[in-house]
Amino acid sequence: MSRKKDRLPGKIISAVFAVLVFAFITLLIYTELLPVKYLAVVCGTLILLILIVYLLVRKIRHKVPFVIGTVLMVLAAAVMGMGSLYIYKTINTIDNITGVNTEVAKIGVYVMNDDTAESINEAAGYTFGILTALDRGSTDETVKQLNAELPSPIQTQEFTTLTELADAVLRGQADAIILNQAYLDVLDEMDGYTNFSGLVREITTRHVETVIERTEPQRVVDNSGNTNPSDMVFTVFISGIDTRGVMTAKSRSDVNIIATINTKTKQVLLVSTPRDYFVPLSISGGTPDKLTHAGIYGINVCMDTLGMLYDQDINYYFRLNFGGFVNIIDALGGITINSDYDFNSGNITGYHFNQGENFVNGEQALVFARERYAFQEGDRQRGRNQMAVIEGVINKALSPELLKNYTSVLSGMEGSFETNVPYDVIATLVRDQLNEGGSWNIVSFSVDGTGDTQKPYSMSQAAYVMVPDYSTVDKAKGLMAQVRNGEVITQQ
Repeated sequence: MSRKKDRLPGKIISAVFAVLVFAFITLLIYTELLPVKYLAVVCGTLILLILIVYLLVRKIRHKVPFVIGTVLMVLAAAVMGMGSLYIYKTINTIDNITGVNTEVAKIGVYVMNDDTAESINEAAGYTFGILTALDRGSTDETVKQLNAELPSPIQTQEFTTLTELADAVLRGQADAIILNQAYLDVLDEMDGYTNFSGLVREITTRHVETVIERTEPQRVVDNSGNTNPSDMVFTVFISGIDTRGVMTAKSRSDVNIIATINTKTKQVLLVSTPRDYFVPLSISGGTPDKLTHAGIYGINVCMDTLGMLYDQDINYYFRLNFGGFVNIIDALGGITINSDYDFNSGNITGYHFNQGENFVNGEQALVFARERYAFQEGDRQRGRNQMAVIEGVINKALSPELLKNYTSVLSGMEGSFETNVPYDVIATLVRDQLNEGGSWNIVSFSVDGTGDTQKPYSMSQAAYVMVPDYSTVDKAKGLMAQVRNGEVITQQ
């Protein structure tokens, strides 16, 4: 055998292996998730492996080393292939749940159930009731879309309040109404309209898209006036919903938590605000409303309203669907939550929770987060329990046990979460955690208030609200400032 033929197979195998290694390293660099020291170790190991494979396969007449080298190359390629699949799924999942910078208002056209119209074309000659001021921007955009589709402009009639609009279609003053779908739940909670959504029928829906705003996080400045790109202080509005539709649809927010995060000191402060907190919305002109109604008008209004309450800019939002949250917790293999009380839940299963630590699966965690009737403080305690669930998920996700069910967790995340936190911020957090390790100090706090009956901005009649106790609001502001300033806070 000639020298050229003796060495050609080894050169081909080595070249193919080198290309695979180069592609894998490029993919690792592209993710921006791996710290430099780990990336250097991986690169050094793979380059050494290329050299070893080449030395083993360089001469085909040396059969044993050649076979060993070929097998080694195949095994390494298989490992890199599996690793690439994991990396691709990680990037794809993060891309799908991050950078969501738009949301939609689903505006429906409703007629009575016994109406003959089955489509908007069949209702072209109807008089459409609309709200005079509430969510008027979305209504006007919907009317504009309908006018562009139909042969002639539609006829509209304005009504001042939500109940007046509902009465208009119920009593025949208007043939149909144009209404944000999120208002149906509001009407169903009002006296005299508890079955309104069951009395009307939607004949068409239009989507009105809005851009979700965000601001850049604050960079931590050291004593010398220098900044480290990975040292940030930022706030995230965490909104919990139980939606049956798409995550990007505007809807009432049942969970309203502000997370203040200092990556340099590894501190997270979770401040929960009750859904019935009676505060002015950013679009209500000073008229108070239930905080949960801010979600009808979009994430921007939620963030601006809470920003007004706490005198703080909110950088990003993070929305979670508590129904899909069950899948995440089950994929994690369960979480440990800390209960303030020993209690039985009021659901059909009737779970029991002990005071102190409880190891729970997804369904049990969801019941724990939703329960309020077992507590004298009702919704206040529910807010604390929701933060306990979030804290349990964070702690489990930061533990090595995450690797056991990594792909299942990634699969469960899609459809359960969405956020406008940029990929590079998440990559920085992951990279720093891998690089530095260590646990995070997570502290939770709930603002309080007094139950009362008032007429909210988004409703036409008085309803239960919680009037804020501003001493607790001021306490929350102080804790937020401490985290931003790098001070260590403890759970009280």
